[in-house]
Amino acid sequence: MRLSIVVPVLNEAERVEGHLAALAPLRARGAEVIVVDGGSEDATLALAAPLADLLLEARRGRAAQMNAGARAAQGDAILFLHADTLLPASADRLVARALERAHWGRFDVRIDARHPLLALVARMMNLRSRISGIATGDQAMFMRRAAFEAAEGFPQIALMEDVALSTRLKRIGRPACLSERVVTSGRRWEGRGVLRTIVLMWRLRFAYWRGADPVELERRYRQPT
Repeated sequence: MRLSIVVPVLNEAERVEGHLAALAPLRARGAEVIVVDGGSEDATLALAAPLADLLLEARRGRAAQMNAGARAAQGDAILFLHADTLLPASADRLVARALERAHWGRFDVRIDARHPLLALVARMMNLRSRISGIATGDQAMFMRRAAFEAAEGFPQIALMEDVALSTRLKRIGRPACLSERVVTSGRRWEGRGVLRTIVLMWRLRFAYWRGADPVELERRYRQPT
């Protein structure tokens, strides 16, 4: 089973080289790395080009970018990786084993940050995901190509596209919840304020569950602190 790793990026010049360089061992074992840029205004494209198998440009927005990468992917399995998240060294093998028994799955997550509360946040994210069967993009969602296509890809919504796709995939089967951890940056929480971000994200998820417009949710998410 060949793995395609789709990485949506936007103005990630500060970290894209290190992020993609970490995927080199997986590429050496046959994984395909596809970088999809959403209109970067810095050096992201130039820095990413030598470290990816394919570099694409798409309409800005994670859903649009990840769908574009999936359409171009050659693999039997697709993994969606945020630009601030690092995979375990054996991620390709872990995914292959998981997809022998499930149609899709995700990793546990650890948040790389100094604030001690974020370790609890990560544990709660992992527990919530196990109970609900809903994954987030920070957990490096992966799936068989056939499952992605059956779910009709990421919905073209401004926010919560990962939650929406998880809901669709649950109709196909429960996810494989891997205990091996990806490591994601805590910049989002620390930049906005840890407690403020936790409260904001819970409010946005509750509003989404109540049927709020994802465009309005994104506006609330993007508004200045």
